[in-house]
Amino acid sequence: MTIGIAGPGRKAPRLNAVVRIIIAAFVGGICLILLGLASDFLVDWLWFSSIGYLPVFLTSIGAKALVFFAVWTATAVMLWLNGLLAVRFAGQQPTKAIAASARNPTGGASPPDLFTLMRDRLPWSRVVAGGAGLLALLVAAAEAGNWGIFLQFLYQAPYGADDPLYNKDIGFYLFSLPAYTVIKNWMLLTLVLSALFAGTIYWVHGDIEYDVHHRSMSPTVIAHGSVLVGLLFAVKAWSYGLDRYLLLYGDNGVVVGASYTDIHLGLPGLWLMIGLSIIAAFASLANLRVRTYRLPAAAFILVGLGSFVFSGVVPGLFRHFFVKPSELQLEKPYIERNIALTRQAYNLDQIVAKPFAAEQKLTLKTIEANKATIENVRLWDWLPLSDTYAQLQEIRTYYKFHDLDVDRYWLDGSYQSVMLSARELRSSLLPPNAQTWVNRHVLFTHGNGAVMSPVTRKSTEGLPFFYLRDIPPVTDGGPKIDEARIYYGEESDDYVVVKGSTPEFDYPKGKDNVYATYDGAGGVPIGTMMRRTLFSYYFNDPNLLLSSYITSDSRIMIRRNIKERVRTIAPFLRLDHDPYLVINNGRMFWMQDAYTTSSYFPSAQPAQDLDLNYIRNSVKITVDAYNGTVDFYLIDPGDPIAATYRRIFPSLFKPFTAMPPDLQKHIRYPEDMFLIQARLYQTYHMEAADVFYNREDLWQFPRQPGGDGTSMMTPYYIIMRLPGEPQAEFFLMLPMVPSHRDNMIAWLAARCDAPDYGKLIVYEFPKDKLVYGPFQIEARINQNTEISQQLTLWNQMGSRVIRGANLLVIPIENSILYVSPLYLRAEHGHLPELKRVIAAYGEHVVMKETLAEALSALFIEPGTAPAVSNTTEELPLTGPATSQAREALDRYNQAVERLKSGDWKGFGTQFDAMHELLEEMNRHSTGH
Repeated sequence: MTIGIAGPGRKAPRLNAVVRIIIAAFVGGICLILLGLASDFLVDWLWFSSIGYLPVFLTSIGAKALVFFAVWTATAVMLWLNGLLAVRFAGQQPTKAIAASARNPTGGASPPDLFTLMRDRLPWSRVVAGGAGLLALLVAAAEAGNWGIFLQFLYQAPYGADDPLYNKDIGFYLFSLPAYTVIKNWMLLTLVLSALFAGTIYWVHGDIEYDVHHRSMSPTVIAHGSVLVGLLFAVKAWSYGLDRYLLLYGDNGVVVGASYTDIHLGLPGLWLMIGLSIIAAFASLANLRVRTYRLPAAAFILVGLGSFVFSGVVPGLFRHFFVKPSELQLEKPYIERNIALTRQAYNLDQIVAKPFAAEQKLTLKTIEANKATIENVRLWDWLPLSDTYAQLQEIRTYYKFHDLDVDRYWLDGSYQSVMLSARELRSSLLPPNAQTWVNRHVLFTHGNGAVMSPVTRKSTEGLPFFYLRDIPPVTDGGPKIDEARIYYGEESDDYVVVKGSTPEFDYPKGKDNVYATYDGAGGVPIGTMMRRTLFSYYFNDPNLLLSSYITSDSRIMIRRNIKERVRTIAPFLRLDHDPYLVINNGRMFWMQDAYTTSSYFPSAQPAQDLDLNYIRNSVKITVDAYNGTVDFYLIDPGDPIAATYRRIFPSLFKPFTAMPPDLQKHIRYPEDMFLIQARLYQTYHMEAADVFYNREDLWQFPRQPGGDGTSMMTPYYIIMRLPGEPQAEFFLMLPMVPSHRDNMIAWLAARCDAPDYGKLIVYEFPKDKLVYGPFQIEARINQNTEISQQLTLWNQMGSRVIRGANLLVIPIENSILYVSPLYLRAEHGHLPELKRVIAAYGEHVVMKETLAEALSALFIEPGTAPAVSNTTEELPLTGPATSQAREALDRYNQAVERLKSGDWKGFGTQFDAMHELLEEMNRHSTGH
């Protein structure tokens, strides 16, 4: 017996040593994690304080902490109680296998195995507490990310309308249902983990045996498991109750939302499953007295079989044999419900439909009356223009134009569409031998200025005319820039230190460089040794601690990328892909559109490839390019999600009226939201259930040549005058064509200017009239012998012909004009030149050097408009009529010259004078 006892006595210290090593490693890991969290917390505290949003940070971090500790406490208590009960009752009724293993064939005690040592030597109270705490830590870390869901639940604003099935305010689905779903999932997870946790303890103690030859559970295990299974079924009953509301998000191929089958079979089936789950819960709890595994197993079979039958088999058969033969008749009310709620979720019900006659009545006089539209036809596409900007205006290799933006400005008394881009600095583009820490973080800190050009004008060489150019910015008709330095932008992706002991590089000037010192309020003070140590640890960069360039006045700029900057402040907002530059009162700002979204709007069609079925562009955000100041403006206070966030973060949002008036003039309808709405409107413009069901009037985006095949046309911004409106406006528009056809059926426009900002209009063409679509016009261009021969010739002469990305569809009055720019680029060059403009109207396609010449060719040349000579042939050739005819012809020639030079005012004057002469000659010839 002595030898048998000595064995475990010698092994126990070894086992305890292993336990101590594991505990030490665990504690060390926790300390490292806590140190990292502490540094993140302190850096965030300092950063949020520096930009004035500390209350937002405290609210969000407080919510995260509250959710984390609440989940951790509840999960740990649940696991600890189950583990403690398992330790308390384990081994009281050992199985036969345990008793047999305790003895060897000779009758003496067998050497203890690992499980025996663990059972007898581990400090189980501490193991249970530690294991429960660790598992709860993992669960809480995952659930802490749902802090926004719980805040929305607590501060929810009512939507103001009820869903038609359950008559609940839609706010319940947007805010309450997601929170209930998260809580339900956590409860199911915790119960499963509790069962596994307790089961592991029972297994180590031998109360559960499972191998090839023997399987058994002690009555204690069965009793404990019955309680957990009973609780599981109780939660499952609540889950089935929530599933009643989730019927509103199902998709049966005909409609999204509750269908005829869901209402008449699925809903009663869920009530039945609720009842079965409650019965199963009571049966499992009753097993505390019987203590057999058969009763919980029967409960699982009952609920599982019921779910299979009532949620799968029976509804499927019912839909196939009863609903399908009369699908439209039975599903019609639910299709109408889906149409109405989808249009509501995406604001499609606010789109105003107007007829568009699609006439062929354009004349030069009509063109003159729509001069603002013609003068803003965008002949410069972003891709060739970005290459031109890069070649002419990047100045140095480390400067970069991230992308080009389209906006509008009042310049020289006219409303003009322009393209512009910020000249940002990317320190990673410095020469390899200049990639030093000082250069990347202290000297090369900012970009400089912007480039702006009108969308229509070009030089004689085919290059853009610059309103803004060079470094420092030179203004030639564009807005002035007083503060040209860009510390925050789309290219900025690394930290920089300003107000150091050495001036920063500002811009190159000949063979020398100009230097400057930052004098703004951006960045976080980093002058003290404690802060330098903190940021050095945060960035894992000892240079911040050791560098002599950092002084007591120095500031560190972090999160300089505007999207990262906004996301850090408001991670609950979805951002538009394209922030754009605005020049206002001598300063540069970034305008960022933000959306409030949800995937819980009842009976609404989800957006394609996006996790949402509700969206509003409720927030406009501005970021100062010099100081990094971020302002959030609430433009749609009627949005319940935005109203809820305003309750949560009262200091975050400002009313839209607080935005400076000059900045308000540059807000625009965001492209991402317009695309989402346009894709859905292709189907959801059909409001009649039978038309919707048969997809009789399905629309799609126009095709256009792209690459080696075709691509879908994308929306574009344009200044034009809508039919019946007094003046030109800035719009985002997109043509529409019927499904699987190329003729144009409608065009959708979003207004961007006050007081009609955000209003959407769809102009629908007569269905009995053929209107050429963009792809058909492209085909006519390619079939034009003169144009195709010229393009072939250019391509064979060492040049590369580049067509515009979009064939522009220009609505004028009640007619459609098509315009496409054409660029030439040397075969091995990178400087595209705007050389030709292709214009099409009706059956006619022309290609000229300028837009004015193209329009002249379309509307004045013989065969497209009455010629003056045809009028004068019938007049007497003697007396005053001869003089009048010559004067009319002279007026005509002058009008053509004015048109070719782009002088629309002069053209109008000459054209009116010619018209008056012709009328006078007509009166003389008829004797009236």
